[in-house]
Amino acid sequence: MSKRAELLKRIADESRRHYAAWTVLNQALADHLGLHPTDLQCLNLLCLDAEPLTAGGIAKLTGLTPGSATRLVDRLEKAGLVERRTDPADRRRALVALAPDAMARMGAAWEAPGQAFRDVLAGYTDEELAVIGDYLGRVTGVGRAQAERLGRTAQARAS
Repeated sequence: MSKRAELLKRIADESRRHYAAWTVLNQALADHLGLHPTDLQCLNLLCLDAEPLTAGGIAKLTGLTPGSATRLVDRLEKAGLVERRTDPADRRRALVALAPDAMARMGAAWEAPGQAFRDVLAGYTDEELAVIGDYLGRVTGVGRAQAERLGRTAQARAS
């Protein structure tokens, strides 16, 4: 096996391990916060985007059906983590925004894991960090595109 083939295999294998470890961490954090893992990921996306979204927008980001996304928002609202607000551009529509203390609650849960990740990244040069950031951004796009493709394939089979 060539050196490049070995490196590509290692990256593929470590990516699968990373995803599995991330799934376990996501479940543990969700359990710690008393949430479903999908609810936690919705909160993460709302934290990153910082702009209120419609339930339909949340459905698109999470891959849920509109009805499931609405139930997710109901759970998060009941937990005091999001608020529904009237869309100023269309009063018939509700926007979902993080509740004022949601960032603090999420930040507290992420404090120890975040520090552990920062400790790992501290050992990389700025150039290496740029490559890591580029890689993560690109594979995130690939993951989204493949999830959409698989969703379309499932819909086509159901038709």
